[in-house]
Amino acid sequence: MGKSVNEKQSAPLIHGASDLPSVTVDGYNLELRDGDGFLGDKANKSAFQEKLDDWRKRVRKGGDDPLGEALTQDLSKKQIDALLRGDDKQAAALIMGAMDEFAGELAGVLEKFLQQKSWKNSERVVIGGGFRGSAVGEFAIARAMVLMKAKGIKIELSPIVHHPDDAGLIGAAHLMPAWMLKGHKTILAIDIGGTNIRVGIVELRLKDDTDLSRAKVWKSDIWRHADDKPNRSATIEALIGMIEKLIAKADKADLAPAPVIGVACPGVINADGSILRGGQNLPGGNWESEHFNLPATLKDAIPQIGDHETFVIMHNDAVVQGLSQVPFVQNASSWGILTIGTGLGNAHFSNKAGN
Repeated sequence: MGKSVNEKQSAPLIHGASDLPSVTVDGYNLELRDGDGFLGDKANKSAFQEKLDDWRKRVRKGGDDPLGEALTQDLSKKQIDALLRGDDKQAAALIMGAMDEFAGELAGVLEKFLQQKSWKNSERVVIGGGFRGSAVGEFAIARAMVLMKAKGIKIELSPIVHHPDDAGLIGAAHLMPAWMLKGHKTILAIDIGGTNIRVGIVELRLKDDTDLSRAKVWKSDIWRHADDKPNRSATIEALIGMIEKLIAKADKADLAPAPVIGVACPGVINADGSILRGGQNLPGGNWESEHFNLPATLKDAIPQIGDHETFVIMHNDAVVQGLSQVPFVQNASSWGILTIGTGLGNAHFSNKAGN
């Protein structure tokens, strides 16, 4: 690292910043409403499950349910994808019916976003989140784009390049200016969601490409906290344990991370690292309390990485996932991301000249 974090006073970094090294964040975490409530509720993971469940109920009125007796919410992405691609054409057709309805809702939600001031000049919209990491999700994205084209809406819609699990970690590297990463092979990244927490070691591979287009997740650990329903204190304790284990593994492999931790977290992030709003799906406790600050808590628990003082930087999870796409959207000056998961995350970016 050319200069330590403390030495580089000329480039202050703040949490939830709009001015990032490669892009300007035009806005994120838009909470659009229509007559039925939050618009995003029409195009999140639960919305697809509701549509699939509704189709199953309707089909049962005329005979057997081709998906069997399993509850819809108990069907995994892999199981649904297998049914979509399987030999039972009735099962596949049922899933396609739900998928088509969901794609229509997604296209409608996208139209509303594109009418917002910060999204009006969008040339491309990237779709991320856990739902994208499935065959059903990818078909729904393609179908939504066809529906929008058929209405004369000129927008490129594409699945995020990296697997969504990796994108939420890789994007953290784009929160840091180049001088912070210089001389280091890896960084620590954390992605906190409403269902899972992921911690990973991101291999920067700057010698291959300085734009981080070759960055990849070297190792990661995932905890499905939704199954355990921990309180906030237990969540933080488990998170710190995950971090410490990965640091030890990276050190052993001669991949000692830079003394920086990038954190992706739902909600609107204040400059001091507190969460203004939007943290309601986070596990066990009030993450929006004025008495709780996640970056400060992590720094207190891990004050040093290697020989340097730890620096923690946090941003909204849709912003961070979108940042992983930066090397691949250089031919679009204005672009956005929607992340389909427990909620519908969103962020919009303008590329900086020369990046």
